[in-house]
Amino acid sequence: MIGDIVETKRCQLKDPMDLFHSGQAVKICAPMVRYSKLAFRTLVRKYSCDLCYTPMIVAADFVRSAKARDSEFTTNKVGDHPLIVQFAAKEAQVLCDAARIVCPFADGIDLNCGCPQRWAMAEGYGACLINKPELVRDMVRHVRNQIDNPRFSVSIKIRIHEDLKRTVDLCQKAEATGVSWITVHGRSVEERHQPVHYDAIKIIKQSMSIPIVANGDIKTLKDAENVHHLTGADGIMVARGLLANPAMFAGYEETPLKCIQDWVDIALEHGTPFTCFHHHLMYMMERITSKQEKKVFNVLSSTSAVLDYLNDHYGV
Repeated sequence: MIGDIVETKRCQLKDPMDLFHSGQAVKICAPMVRYSKLAFRTLVRKYSCDLCYTPMIVAADFVRSAKARDSEFTTNKVGDHPLIVQFAAKEAQVLCDAARIVCPFADGIDLNCGCPQRWAMAEGYGACLINKPELVRDMVRHVRNQIDNPRFSVSIKIRIHEDLKRTVDLCQKAEATGVSWITVHGRSVEERHQPVHYDAIKIIKQSMSIPIVANGDIKTLKDAENVHHLTGADGIMVARGLLANPAMFAGYEETPLKCIQDWVDIALEHGTPFTCFHHHLMYMMERITSKQEKKVFNVLSSTSAVLDYLNDHYGV
């Protein structure tokens, strides 16, 4: 919780922009509701993940409620960097206030302009913002003007329009306002499981001077390399692929037992709630367990039962 953290001097935080100038595609853990919290970020960082995002946090709630701040944002002083805090916001000053709160503890913020869930769009958050480029520009400008740390990044994550010219226009307006980089999920708001438009990400990349991150349906390191070559993107962001295999960026085809052991150790050390602890293991073990094993493992209802199962079946 923020109140429990000794403030880290800004000079000790890593500058995420340095990653984009390394000459390698930056490997990024996506913002995932319930899942990309401190314990999981700690795990993927052990397996070659360069940059991690928090789950999306509603900025207005975060600013208004100390309880929301304590439950939504947890980090630590040393290992959880570079870290980007993703916010859902629709008002410039609210986003600024949220950014100011996390600035001493994180390396940047990201404005969610890509969430297609109905509740988010109904509230004016997420993907509806791709149709409001002036508002996005205003929010980015406000944060840039009010955060006095020049190394603090301000990025946005978007989906694409059916008419790609509108997306390029949005990105160019954001770039002109000082956005650090843009993550592009290569689907429109209406698309869910359709193929990702990597060609669209390539066109956006060719139209911009700032780094572009590709996102969508990347499940293996080979996929990441292919998308990097296809699009020219400066970074690759992965969500479900990392849930299924947190060691993906280190080149493992499936979750190694060492990674499962690491998750058990990290989760217990962090006091991860049982449901989250168990769900992560269900994802990680999806490819390495039989249907019968899943039937047994997925209905276990306590940490001790899970630990016994892992010890008996895998020696973990």
